[in-house]
Amino acid sequence: MHDPADLTTPTPPPATAAPVLLRAAGLACGYGAGAVLTGVELTLRAGDRVAVLGPNGGGKTTLFRTLLGELEPVSGTLERQARCAVVPQTERSRLDFPVSALDVALMGAVSRLPWWRRPGKADRRLARAALGQVGLAEHADRTFGDLSGGQRQRVLVARALVQDAPIVLLDEPFTGLDAVSADRLEQLLLQLADEGRGLLIATHDVEQARRWGTVLCLNKRQIAYGHADVLTRSVLEATYGGEIVDIDCAVHGHHDVVLPAHHHEH
Repeated sequence: MHDPADLTTPTPPPATAAPVLLRAAGLACGYGAGAVLTGVELTLRAGDRVAVLGPNGGGKTTLFRTLLGELEPVSGTLERQARCAVVPQTERSRLDFPVSALDVALMGAVSRLPWWRRPGKADRRLARAALGQVGLAEHADRTFGDLSGGQRQRVLVARALVQDAPIVLLDEPFTGLDAVSADRLEQLLLQLADEGRGLLIATHDVEQARRWGTVLCLNKRQIAYGHADVLTRSVLEATYGGEIVDIDCAVHGHHDVVLPAHHHEH
């Protein structure tokens, strides 16, 4: 196993003509004066899909809360040029409230309205349009808790769309989804990126991260940031603390690297 301190943080992806939505430099995140994540160097541009890899307690959630403005940076700089929306895990959503899919999507309007104003007819039309965009127009009146896991996840994406946020943070959105639902969600995220949104997607699926092209690896500090080819074994060991397993893959003629399941924390 390689000592994380011996790793050199890879060079970030080259700049493109797409506008910058968010930039962090030397960012340390935490609670009060205590940093639980340090050294974040990140530039998110319109159309980017960035996979955020890291173990339980590695700082992914703390980073997201800082990007959302819920936590003040401990040190470093953070420049947000656009509003952020978050798509939480469906398994952390309350399913016992008798609210419809439309009600949940409509909640996205609350964040951009004055505190004294309730969502109106125009907001409901926007929420229905967002459900249509994620392929759930016909399920608008169904109870949220009665939907499948994949459908609930897409409703939460619709809620983020109603917020009209150019930056979308997705907290392990593929957790618990079957293959069909996961593929449908991945295609939706590709569509959102093509529309010019910047996406940060927390995941434990390394092969999925490779397909997205840009990765950010965290384990209490930034381990790596760059194109998918930064996902070397050394980087994965530093990111996951050596908790990786080789499986001899006769089909592909190589060793597959398998990461353990992690739960939501920090």
